[in-house]
Amino acid sequence: MQLRRHVLTLWSVCAAAVALLVVGCTAQPTTSGTPPRATASRPSPFNATDTAWILLMIPMAERARQLTDLAPSRSADPAVVTLAANTGSTLRTDLRRLRAALKLSGVPDTRPHEGHNMPGMVSLDTLDKAAATKGRPFDRILTDALRAHFTQSRVLCAGEQNQGRADEATGLAAAIAKTTSRHIAGLDHL
Repeated sequence: MQLRRHVLTLWSVCAAAVALLVVGCTAQPTTSGTPPRATASRPSPFNATDTAWILLMIPMAERARQLTDLAPSRSADPAVVTLAANTGSTLRTDLRRLRAALKLSGVPDTRPHEGHNMPGMVSLDTLDKAAATKGRPFDRILTDALRAHFTQSRVLCAGEQNQGRADEATGLAAAIAKTTSRHIAGLDHL
């Protein structure tokens, strides 16, 4: 049932992205009397699933990275600090790659998920609680939030790999899915 809800969430995001793309791609009037010049355009290899996935993964990774950045000053456990540092490094790399894929797609970063709290996304409330907590309570907040993030990331990456079209996006989804599995294993060892 939970997997079905996650798949439906991904499809809802994709439908919203398609609507945004259709609205954003309408012809714009020209101000001069000259008709627009004809250009040969090639279709983008990115489909709506690709761009919706990228636009969702960016804020998810940003929020998780913000949480991992708190660990050195809040955690009581050196193993948690190490895990957070490794996770933060991976998230920074993922963010660079996601932003590069978004740029390559030609879709503007409209940040449609700014301020949203969605399954697996570290909430602003969680970030506030984590920033106000130290020791074992912080460690619990961090590990629970990262586990939810990684679990949802795997679901979203599977959806992208199954329904995406652009090699850049589907390949990135495969890479992120692989590292999330490694990070979940790290959480299991704490």
